[in-house]
Amino acid sequence: MYVVIVGAGEVGTAIAESLAETHNVAVIDIDGNRVEALMYDTDILGIEGDGTDLDTLEEADIEDADILIASTDDDETNIVTCSTAMTVTDAFTISRVKSAKFLRTWQQSERAFGIDHMVATNLLAAETIARIVGLPAAQDVEMFVDGLVQMAEFEISESSPVANLTVEEADRYESLTFAAVLREDAVIIPRGETVLEPGDDVIVIGSPDSIHTFAHELEPDTDGTPNILVVGGGDIGYHTARLLQERGLKPRLVEQDHDRARELAEALSGTTVLESDATDREFLEREHIDDVDIVIAALDNDEKNLLVGLLAKRLGAERAVAVVDSGGYVDLFEEVGIDVAVNPREATAEEITRFTREYQAENVAIIESDRAEVLEIEITEESVLVDRPIRESVADLPDGVVIGSIARNGTLVIPRGDTVVERGDHVVVFVEIDSLEEASSKL
Repeated sequence: MYVVIVGAGEVGTAIAESLAETHNVAVIDIDGNRVEALMYDTDILGIEGDGTDLDTLEEADIEDADILIASTDDDETNIVTCSTAMTVTDAFTISRVKSAKFLRTWQQSERAFGIDHMVATNLLAAETIARIVGLPAAQDVEMFVDGLVQMAEFEISESSPVANLTVEEADRYESLTFAAVLREDAVIIPRGETVLEPGDDVIVIGSPDSIHTFAHELEPDTDGTPNILVVGGGDIGYHTARLLQERGLKPRLVEQDHDRARELAEALSGTTVLESDATDREFLEREHIDDVDIVIAALDNDEKNLLVGLLAKRLGAERAVAVVDSGGYVDLFEEVGIDVAVNPREATAEEITRFTREYQAENVAIIESDRAEVLEIEITEESVLVDRPIRESVADLPDGVVIGSIARNGTLVIPRGDTVVERGDHVVVFVEIDSLEEASSKL
């Protein structure tokens, strides 16, 4: 497959690095230094130029492209790029936009702007936050098979009840599979005797009920409706509060600008909007920050989000989730005390990369910046799994593959050694990145 990417910033670079190993990739950017750096690190064709210019697109052989991805930091540039490309190619076009207003327009008209698929960065970040908030202690959450199967990533803390237990001792859930343990740079496929050490990240796959039960065992004091405080009424803060109230939660939202606070109060009937500066310690104390289960810092500045998150935790908030615009700060935020750092650019790159891979899978979750993937595969006659017990068929799969769950006719089937996989089943599997190509061809 030939993929043309316009924009070599954080999003475009992440997509190019992810696709370059298995596809032919060209990257266009007006910044020649970015293009040169990406060509040095990755096996791609680099072109310096304006992606909205037809001559530049033709220099990249756009007429031969299977997919065009417009991923610059400017919404209008991405839209115009796709519209320009459609005049000379039948390539599938994907546009990244920050504002959800363009997404709403696109959704109301088939192939509006000449775009086949649109990803709204701010809405995607809000959806990521809402999934994490809905599951205590989770670092990452994804849904499969129309919500029948869930995948979640948890960090094992020193005080966790399962810390220093073996997987066999910790596994007390009928419909949950321990798919992987991430320990420093290693991906460990767990066995019964594998010990869950403090600092490990564990990937589990199973029914939402079993994963929620496991989450509450990791954090036993999180029962009941969470007390949530959203800081920042921009696009991400607004969509986060909207998604949370749609789930029956009643978040509070802090916005300093008077006019914006008034607008939010009218738009969010299930959210209490407070007009104030969330870095004001006295205000936070008056609002009983020590009773808050989760504070979500969604301001328009990384440093402010770090300050709000750390201040809230110091004053007694249980967990802090912060939006981090710069991908280079994600690890730093989590090292100094933020529980989960959500980078909209990283989430967008993963979503677009995931979409390019859905030609082979029903759904894909990318784990830890492409260390592994969780795939939803519909079983066909060509699969090595079909009509065979799992203990027999897994011998034909590469190392690093774990069958996490099976959905059959809307019902969850617990994978055991003697479980026979049938044609039409939806199987959710964990796959280490080094085994992905071989596993995909056999599944």
